[in-house]
Amino acid sequence: MAKSAGAGKPPKLSRADKAALRGAKRAKRRETWANLKQAFTLTRQNDSKFLPYLIGGFALAAVVIFAIVYLVSGSLFIAIAFAILAGLLAAMLIFSRRAQSSMFAQAEGQPGAAGFMLQQQLRGDWRLTQAVAGTTQLDAVHRLVGRPGVVLVGEGAPHRVRGLLAQEKKRTARVVGETPIYDIIIGNEGDEVRLSKLNRYLLKLPTNLSKDQVRTLEKRLSALGGAKSPLPQGPMPAGAKMRNVQRTVRRRS
Repeated sequence: MAKSAGAGKPPKLSRADKAALRGAKRAKRRETWANLKQAFTLTRQNDSKFLPYLIGGFALAAVVIFAIVYLVSGSLFIAIAFAILAGLLAAMLIFSRRAQSSMFAQAEGQPGAAGFMLQQQLRGDWRLTQAVAGTTQLDAVHRLVGRPGVVLVGEGAPHRVRGLLAQEKKRTARVVGETPIYDIIIGNEGDEVRLSKLNRYLLKLPTNLSKDQVRTLEKRLSALGGAKSPLPQGPMPAGAKMRNVQRTVRRRS
C-alpha cells in the first residue's frame, strides 16, 4: 500500500502559532536575563570580593590566552578573539561560583533553607519528601530516598532536631528493615553538615541499593504518611519576625 505524501511529517504551524511560539521564546529569554541580573545584583551586594575577582579573572585569562595564541598563530586579530572568549568564560565561571557561595551564605541558618536547597540544588537520583516531621518552632526533618538508602536531613535547633531525627529514624526503620538509614543535621558545629556541603556529603555516600530496590522502597515509605509541618517555601526572609512566622505555623498545624 502506497504511503500518503504527508505521512510522518509534522503539521505546519499557522501564522498565529508561529507568533505565539516566538513570543514564548522571547518571554523565556527575558526571564533568563532578569534572573541573571538579579543574581548579579544580589551577589555584588553581599560579596565585596565579587567584582575584583570577576574583573581580575577576566583580565588574567584574556592576557594568558592572548599571549599563547599570538605566539602560536602570529595573528593579532585571532589572538584578541580568543582572549575575549577566554576572559568571558573565566568571568562566567567566577560569577557562577561566587553567586552560589553568596546564596548559601545568605540561606544558612534561615528556617526552611535546607528543604529549599534540597528541592532546587539536589544532585543525583534522589526522591525527596519535605518536612516528614517538624515542630511549630520551624524545626524539620526531610527524607531522601536513593541508591545509598534513606537519608534523614534535619534543620533547626540541634537539641530539638536530634529528638525529631531519632523518632523519625525509629519510625522509618520499621518500614525499611535492613536498608541503611543516614541522619544528618544542617549546621556549622561539630558533626553537623554545612548547607553548602550537603550535596558533596550525599555524593560520597556508598551505593547500597539497585534502582528497582529504590522504587520499591519509595512506594513503601510513601505509605508511611505522617503529618507535614507547614514550613515556609524557601528560606525565611531576613527581615521577617520569627514570632509572626511561628504564629502562622501554629494556625496552619
